[in-house]
Amino acid sequence: MNKITRREFLKLSAGMLAVSLVPKFISGEEKDEKTGPVIAVATGNKTKLVKPALDLIGGIGAFIKQGDRVLLKPNISFASNSEWGATTSVNIIKQITELCLSAGASKIIILDYTIQNAELCTKNTFIMDAQIDKKVSVLTPDKERQFVEVNVPNGQELKKVKISRELQKVDKLINIPTAKSHSATGVSLGIKNLMGLVWDRAYFHNVNIHLAVAELLKVIKPDLTIVDATRALTSGGPGGPGKTVLLNTVIAGIDPVAVDSYTVGITPWYDKSFRGKDVKYIVEASKLGFGEIETDKMNIRKIDVE
Repeated sequence: MNKITRREFLKLSAGMLAVSLVPKFISGEEKDEKTGPVIAVATGNKTKLVKPALDLIGGIGAFIKQGDRVLLKPNISFASNSEWGATTSVNIIKQITELCLSAGASKIIILDYTIQNAELCTKNTFIMDAQIDKKVSVLTPDKERQFVEVNVPNGQELKKVKISRELQKVDKLINIPTAKSHSATGVSLGIKNLMGLVWDRAYFHNVNIHLAVAELLKVIKPDLTIVDATRALTSGGPGGPGKTVLLNTVIAGIDPVAVDSYTVGITPWYDKSFRGKDVKYIVEASKLGFGEIETDKMNIRKIDVE
């Protein structure tokens, strides 16, 4: 799979970004009958879910190469009880960190611009447990100078946006959201999680937040999304407490719209069933050409992990 650098990506136009998001499956097996975006779903032992999931889409080596600088974007924005599901499980983050190191990553930056006090968020999410090697750093930027303004090609709600400077220094971005409800957008999954890389999040709540969130994909494109659905906060989000459902699942894919759309359907939210088409920011991202919203057009691969 040919990859551009993140510096090159930030210069691309919206039209150039509307490319095929279907991954090349390189496990030695020819592509499945379905030709839509591949979605990997691993369920079972939550301490071993990530590698089996990624093996379904070619393995970590399909995404991370020797010498890559990698930015991991979990959700550690709340100083909540780690079991509520308001934040990404450190266990899932550690599994991803270990895999990136094994693939030869030269540097791994775990980064989130937290909503609540960064020190408390760091403590309550146990995120420092993921700093397993001297090549791994945890950053919680909180100053405007740590962000850089970029133009948003053909943006309607976003004309310009200040994003983390670290994005311009890395080769790969892995988005690691937790599966949770959200008071403003219904749910908060992968695409919504990208707001943790933006300086002025308040702006999004003063415009059409659904379109603004979708337009972030014009300037922040994850190379891979891995949803922590080990436990889903199905009400009371984004910070909790609320109803938490144990799912012991990880969902992974290249197509950010497909990953989010599929994840919406894995559990009821607010005690009601929804589809990706019921979530406005996912719909807007689909309209902008960033991926597939129809689950019946996806190539869904599942594995049970003991």
